[in-house]
Amino acid sequence: MSGEVKMTRRRAKTKHSQPNGSEMSSSTSPVSPDPDASPPSSPEGHQDPPQESPLLEEEQEKVLEIVEKCEKVEKLPLVLWRNPITVLQYSSCELVLSLLEGAQALARYRVSLAVTTAIVVLLVSVHNFPGSHQESLFDFEKYLLWCGWWVGLGILSSVGLGTGLHTFLLYLGPHIAAVTMAAYECGTTDFPTPPYPSQILCPPGEEAAGEGGARALQITIWAILSKVRVEAFCWGAGTAIGELPPYFMARAARLSGSEPGEDTEEFLELQEKLKHPEKMTRFERMKYSVQQLVEKVGFFGILACASIPNPLFDLAGITCGHFLIPFWTFFGATLIGKAIIKMHIQKIFVILAFNQQLVETSISFLVQVPYLGPKLEAPVRNILAKQKEKLHNGGASDQGGSILSSIFEKFVLLMVTYFVVSIVNSLAQSYEKRLAKSKHVD
Repeated sequence: MSGEVKMTRRRAKTKHSQPNGSEMSSSTSPVSPDPDASPPSSPEGHQDPPQESPLLEEEQEKVLEIVEKCEKVEKLPLVLWRNPITVLQYSSCELVLSLLEGAQALARYRVSLAVTTAIVVLLVSVHNFPGSHQESLFDFEKYLLWCGWWVGLGILSSVGLGTGLHTFLLYLGPHIAAVTMAAYECGTTDFPTPPYPSQILCPPGEEAAGEGGARALQITIWAILSKVRVEAFCWGAGTAIGELPPYFMARAARLSGSEPGEDTEEFLELQEKLKHPEKMTRFERMKYSVQQLVEKVGFFGILACASIPNPLFDLAGITCGHFLIPFWTFFGATLIGKAIIKMHIQKIFVILAFNQQLVETSISFLVQVPYLGPKLEAPVRNILAKQKEKLHNGGASDQGGSILSSIFEKFVLLMVTYFVVSIVNSLAQSYEKRLAKSKHVD
């Protein structure tokens, strides 16, 4: 495809240069004197220079447009559904090379690596050494693994430049909603542990809030917020960690002066489009406003961008890396914004959306929907009743929510599949760029 594009360009240039060359050759070639020929019209005895025909210019523009279209077709991204074998091969090679490069980079920090290895060996020895401390140590390890689970989900949510797994909608949001509904139903947040947090049950001997309603009045938003604050903070910290790769890539490209990566190219393309601001789309103007806020305001600009649900925050990390903003300025503002401010906004929204009064109000509005409303009221109330029953009898009636849970599980599976496919495509495209760079160097 590239050879055909080059041949098309050469033909366009040749076609454009042939009239000029032929006229120049005819003007420079010796001409036999003609006695009947009229004298030259110019006073100096020279002919006027040949002028290009407007038709030739139009043809040249058309040829160049065809060439540009061919280049766009040639630059179609390498994805799994077009070239599955090539994508799998390239992604595997890129994964191996990335692991080797990471190991080489880690080997440079020998002191830190040695200290970390010594701490891990010490913890493993204490873990396997018999004694009365093992029960407390197992509880602490279980708690750390639980926190690490939420941190990992947060990283998956923000890593990947927009193609991350939306773990708030899939995991943290439903968890907060379940705790909220259980708190109003049980009249308390002191759920027995275990099985909490894997399973939520009302404490034995507690009266249901739906019967008396007096204990439900004691449940406040702050009580539910404090119940889910640890997992919410860990998830928010994970999202802050997931924003670091664009920052480090842009910073490394700026310091080394090497060719920009895929992440930095988006930033540089935006700088080129600023030369013609009237041609920028609304989305590109929003990107530019985020860049200006981060570049001019600094810490508080980053904090403002991180404190709200912002799909353009990747550009903020690239901007900070490109302009060499200190690491702790960027990460500190991102951590405070995402793990504290934004998480409290999201938690309050979910808690307000799933409190008893609002759920009953939503069902009353659902009944008013013509034709479908009366038919959906009974199934929705049945699901809520069985969910409340599970809080008291230890999940004995689990068949009622099987349909809803199976639908949710399939939705989660689709989201995870899309996330894995996007990672495979990204690895294959990175390896393709690596091959192109090596050919260019050779």
